[in-house]
Amino acid sequence: MWFLIMTRQHLQNQHLGFGLGLRSEHYLDLIEHEQPVDWLEIISENYMIAGGKPLYYLDKIAERYPLVMHGVSLSIGSVDPLNQNYLQDLKKLAQRVKPKWISDHLCWTGTQGINLHDLMPLPYTEEALAHLVARITQVQDFLGQRILLENVSSYLTYQHSTIAEWEFLRAIAQKADCLVLLDINNIHVSAHNHGFDPITYLEAMPVDRIQQIHLAGHLNKGDYSIDTHDHDIIDSVWNLYAESVKRFGHISTMIERDDDIPPLSTLLAELQKARDISAAALTQ
Repeated sequence: MWFLIMTRQHLQNQHLGFGLGLRSEHYLDLIEHEQPVDWLEIISENYMIAGGKPLYYLDKIAERYPLVMHGVSLSIGSVDPLNQNYLQDLKKLAQRVKPKWISDHLCWTGTQGINLHDLMPLPYTEEALAHLVARITQVQDFLGQRILLENVSSYLTYQHSTIAEWEFLRAIAQKADCLVLLDINNIHVSAHNHGFDPITYLEAMPVDRIQQIHLAGHLNKGDYSIDTHDHDIIDSVWNLYAESVKRFGHISTMIERDDDIPPLSTLLAELQKARDISAAALTQ
């Protein structure tokens, strides 16, 4: 237990700067030339494999840039038993990559052994809270470190939810002793879809639990927005990011792009904008 506590304390104090999501389109750019990016986030499941080119490139990139691992299939909110094979593969990859931290999503992604390949929203109830805290504790004990959990964008709510999403996430972080990957774009999307004030969300977050920030683009359909990760970041998300910096300080920040992926130079320009906004917000 002493080792686990010490690991968690060390993890929480790390700051990496400004990073990007690692995508195969940019492997050679990152290997062949030194790029102005402080760190990279990998999608864990892309590299939980026995071998091949993805792992070859990952090893090369890991020699040059700090990495963090970000998963999409932990399914921490499911009522299925935790997938022990998945956890073994995740830990094996972490031993290979030596990431600064490991994250996933506060959601469920499947049931009865079927992976839906989507990030499904949770009911925000006391029962769900207790269920999640127990499962997060099991995962953290198995990995030997705190994990980060990310708020997801959502398009529906449950009628029997009794807790606001932001209060639920705060309680999860405190009761499970985990950290938060705060996705600013997801807050904006969900605020649009459900009609709440995104500043209320930011103000509810525990300052000492925010370890990483995600920025991304989305698709606005008028009455609702979809978290697509295939557009540039819009001004209202940048503004919300500035407010988050004012509240949480200098937090490791990265940009996600998962479709319609532009040249690396385009993303680096967007990353510089994040640096500039952060610097300006810290002086206010």
